[in-house]
Amino acid sequence: MSLFNPYALRDALPPGSRLLGLDPGQKTIGLALSDVTLMLASPYLSLKRRKFGETAEEIGRIVRKEGIGGLICGLPLSLDGSFGPAARSAQDWMTELSTRLDLPGCCWDERLSSSAVNRFLIQEADMTRKRRAEVVDKMAAAYTLQSWLDATSPQPEFD
Repeated sequence: MSLFNPYALRDALPPGSRLLGLDPGQKTIGLALSDVTLMLASPYLSLKRRKFGETAEEIGRIVRKEGIGGLICGLPLSLDGSFGPAARSAQDWMTELSTRLDLPGCCWDERLSSSAVNRFLIQEADMTRKRRAEVVDKMAAAYTLQSWLDATSPQPEFD
């Protein structure tokens, strides 16, 4: 399975399926789920990053359990929008995961998602550094997935 155009992925999803948002970091991978209407993203969990095969198997179990029809992976573009080594690594990882799980997927700009989530957790939720570390990855995955859901949502037609 190859990576889809972000706007074509919605059309490729089986009816009633959900999306799995992924925020692959160096130590952990944040996961988020969409609802079946593809309107709302929710943090799901954080996985410890291991060898690719082990991680893919664990994600595969989640895919089957949760009725996942597609994958959205955060793409860490540079602040100026350029495609650096981190973005290439995330895209390669996502391509391999999409192929391994035989699911359509795409990468989506995640610039500043972790910063936005951390700022929210400090200012609004008043979380300690330890507690933030436990939730930031899955919340960043939800932030990125929600961004994709909002951007690709069908627009209402007005007369």
